[in-house]
Amino acid sequence: MVSIQLAAALSKPVMAQLGVFGTSLVRLSFAALILLIIVRPSFLRYDRSQWYAAFGLGVTMAIMTLCFFSAIETIPLGMAVAIEFLGPLLVATIYGSGRLRFICPLIAAFGVACLSASGDIWANDWKGMLFAFGAAFGWGGYIIFMKHAGQKFQGLEGLAVSMIFTALIALPLGAQELYSGFTPDIFLIAALLAILSPLVPYALEFFALRRMKTSSFGILLSLEPALGATIGFIILGQTLTFVQLTGIALVIIASIISTR
Repeated sequence: MVSIQLAAALSKPVMAQLGVFGTSLVRLSFAALILLIIVRPSFLRYDRSQWYAAFGLGVTMAIMTLCFFSAIETIPLGMAVAIEFLGPLLVATIYGSGRLRFICPLIAAFGVACLSASGDIWANDWKGMLFAFGAAFGWGGYIIFMKHAGQKFQGLEGLAVSMIFTALIALPLGAQELYSGFTPDIFLIAALLAILSPLVPYALEFFALRRMKTSSFGILLSLEPALGATIGFIILGQTLTFVQLTGIALVIIASIISTR
């Protein structure tokens, strides 16, 4: 989680030159290349169910990544993470147990309402808000497919194959931005950021989801909105109002209740 949020914060100046999709294309392509070199997956041995699992994971990773970085281009990092976290919250609500978890989406919805309490957030940054909700959809699907792919493949093979699909989806979106803003220095920085995210966190999550329940994974992820707000404040100087911080706290509480 720390790796993801640091990469998001450090990507802001790179996105200013390469664009959101151009930066994502470089990061995803380099992550895929590194994984292919390290893992060397046996493509000819995979059956149809493995390819379906890898494709599903690749699509959801692409939606999550592209939408999230599009969101933080215009709205604060902590706010984007909190809204994006509605995806894992929904997964936790569906796969958890106990009746109390069904009130959690209502608590989270109130938290999001607090996050957007600023009167001009929807007027000025409505695209960023919509992208954050798109990232939530992608993140929820990512958790489900990551668990599924982890059971279908050995080691990191599933992640390596999935990253190919993710990079291919980003290619038509980011090629033009990458071409227009390319410089060797900024390209190298974007490539190095691929190690920080998605390579390291996706690999760690891949192993984590293989060893623990989806609901337990969701409890730990509850820390991410707070981490996003903290790193956004320290690195980017992004401040949130008391009401917006309350909204983040409500999202975290809703997640913990649902997954417990």
